[in-house]
Amino acid sequence: MERTDTYLHGHHESVLRSHGWRTAENSAGYLLPHLEQGFDVLDVGCGPGTITVGLAARVNPGRVLGVDRSTEPLMRASDLAVARGVENVQFEQADVYELPYQDGCFDVVHAHQVLQHLTDPVAALKEMGRVARRGGLVAVRDADYAAMVWYPESEGLQRWRDLYHRVTERNGAQADAGRRLLAWAREAGFSDITAGADTWCYTEQEDRHWWSQTWAERVEHSAFAQHALEGDLATREDLSGLAQAWRDWGEAEDGWFVVVHGEVLARM
Repeated sequence: MERTDTYLHGHHESVLRSHGWRTAENSAGYLLPHLEQGFDVLDVGCGPGTITVGLAARVNPGRVLGVDRSTEPLMRASDLAVARGVENVQFEQADVYELPYQDGCFDVVHAHQVLQHLTDPVAALKEMGRVARRGGLVAVRDADYAAMVWYPESEGLQRWRDLYHRVTERNGAQADAGRRLLAWAREAGFSDITAGADTWCYTEQEDRHWWSQTWAERVEHSAFAQHALEGDLATREDLSGLAQAWRDWGEAEDGWFVVVHGEVLARM
């Protein structure tokens, strides 16, 4: 079956900078208590590898393999592993729908912020389950854009979220993936499932500035902007206004922004 998935954000520097902030601790805390030394782990959609190398440190001497559809972030991931002296991790190109691995060869198959970009997340989950060992885990975590909240109120950020939903809908993807993970896991045939939620919260001045600036850049210069423009969903002037809304929010002394994530652990 041919699929036409599109990675909405692309690999603009602002996107990679945002992804580089993620760690196993702040983005996979629900999974960490279940990891053991010697586990073999597959990290699907690993991007620049900041979560992957953290997982590798936890399971050493087990092997960790990070895969991504794009080669650009994989080069960064490999450089990061070398810089941190993590030797039990490798990175290679692979497609989540057709993972080039035998059945049941990983103790843990993990994906962070991947399913929200797919046109067939259930098929991806089935494939992740295929390569997980009996008794192993499939672990997925995704944001839920409709559940994001912020203060002060901002019409500009509301317009940003509305546009984000329209762009993802045009791409056949689901921006509100977090709330759907449990349903998708059940549809994939998983039965031993633990579902939950967690958040990122940006409120300190440094965090607000970083979060707002990365999104201001992404709104105007990342692949998201191109999708919005090519789909006639926004103009350059619209995008400039959204970027300014992000900068304005970042300057608010009492600014507060919460990103809500759904989480699922499925035991094979």
